[in-house]
Amino acid sequence: MTQAAVSRFPFFSLEPRIRILHFSWMAFFVSFVVWFNHAPLMAAIRDTFSLSKPQIAALLALNVALTIPARILVGVFVDKLGPRLMYTVLLAVSGVICLGFAFAHSFTELAIWRFLLGFVGAGFVVGIRIIGEWYPAREAGLAQGLYAGLGNFGSAAAAVALPTLAASFGGPEGWRWAVAATGLLAIVYSAIYYLNVTDMPKGSTYFSPKKLGAMEVTSKGDFLLYCLMQAPIAGTLALLAYRLSPAGFNILSGTSVVIIYLGLAALFAAQIYDTWRINKSVFSSPVAPLHSYKFRQVAVLDFVYCVTFGSELAVVSVLPLLFKDMFGLSLPVAGFLGASFGLTTFFARPIGGYLSDKFGRRRMLTLCLAGTALGYFGMSNMGPATGVVFAVVATFFCSLFVNAGNGAVYAMLPMIKRRLTGQIAGMVGAFGNVGGVLFLTVYAGYDAQTLFLIAAIGSVLALAFVWAFVEDPKGQIAEEMPDGTIALINVT
Repeated sequence: MTQAAVSRFPFFSLEPRIRILHFSWMAFFVSFVVWFNHAPLMAAIRDTFSLSKPQIAALLALNVALTIPARILVGVFVDKLGPRLMYTVLLAVSGVICLGFAFAHSFTELAIWRFLLGFVGAGFVVGIRIIGEWYPAREAGLAQGLYAGLGNFGSAAAAVALPTLAASFGGPEGWRWAVAATGLLAIVYSAIYYLNVTDMPKGSTYFSPKKLGAMEVTSKGDFLLYCLMQAPIAGTLALLAYRLSPAGFNILSGTSVVIIYLGLAALFAAQIYDTWRINKSVFSSPVAPLHSYKFRQVAVLDFVYCVTFGSELAVVSVLPLLFKDMFGLSLPVAGFLGASFGLTTFFARPIGGYLSDKFGRRRMLTLCLAGTALGYFGMSNMGPATGVVFAVVATFFCSLFVNAGNGAVYAMLPMIKRRLTGQIAGMVGAFGNVGGVLFLTVYAGYDAQTLFLIAAIGSVLALAFVWAFVEDPKGQIAEEMPDGTIALINVT
């Protein structure tokens, strides 16, 4: 980052927009510590409950399952109710759930609490909306990157700190107290956030969707594409149910799985109806060009984030245990080396956002996806034969482009339609979790090397979609003020 950029962006000042950034990235940081507090402690949890590999894979998949619908729902409510209230509730509730996981007494209890903890992963969506309210287009990419990068660092911090914290408590179940400490942290910080944050700058207007429910689209083609893009979300949840069925991990009964399938089918039908309810007017009268946007931009960002963040979710979940088993390392050392994938988010995500502001969002996405493909191909060749040094270098290189790519996605997202930012962020974020489930499914059925190779192929496909369908935001987007006048928001 250049000195000029730093001088324009007073990161260490106490002015309101900077304070909002700091309180928000810390909220995201806490949510990520809670969300991934199990990964670096998985070996100890495995020993406590004598878990099999399928049971471990089930816990990893359950950790991202609820986040899929939660990000969409939180996106809807943050647009309507505001980020201050949503982040407060999310952190407080998740802290309580975390305490339940810490003191579980069976694998079934572990699985239930881990599934519920997926709720905390929706916190990311809240911050995207509040940063979008406080920062103009020329700083949006950098601010979003700083928010996400510093917050995402929570997974790396958990990987480094929690094994040592668990050891300090002593005994084979020190992991319980380490996990419980993160839950208490979330509860305390929820109050801090509520007392120190406002939804928008004084005198600004908070634009909300005209109707509570499905996302607004502005053409017939976009309506059909939006319906299509909802299918993978329901399908991924059905896949999770199958993996927990007697044909998979045998955690749920056959009857329970059938009930889940029927519920998902009913939920999907209800979503399609709600999409029609919100958007049926596009079939009777065209939307004025001033108020229209291209939903295909959202669809492509869905897929890109499915690849980048989805693969990251899987990789940070499996790396500590993979390094421990592959190279015979101790739990703290394996946790530290496994954290090398998440450590770069601290600076790579802000750089991805800043370079998107500086040189173009489409160009930056393309570069990041090319680097991600090369990085994952390198990781697919990790093993005892290539050695631990190659593994760490390949992991570090790949993570640079993955995290910069995540930053580039969210540098573009708030420029699409301001009043829908939460919903768009929720949908894109949900697809990140869809990717996490799919990549963890690959890992459960094959091995880590296959996971990395599939991620490389997905990155190439995402690059092709960006090149063919994504355009750099330019000009202005229009939003309607409460008094009916039109406000124009610069996105160039």
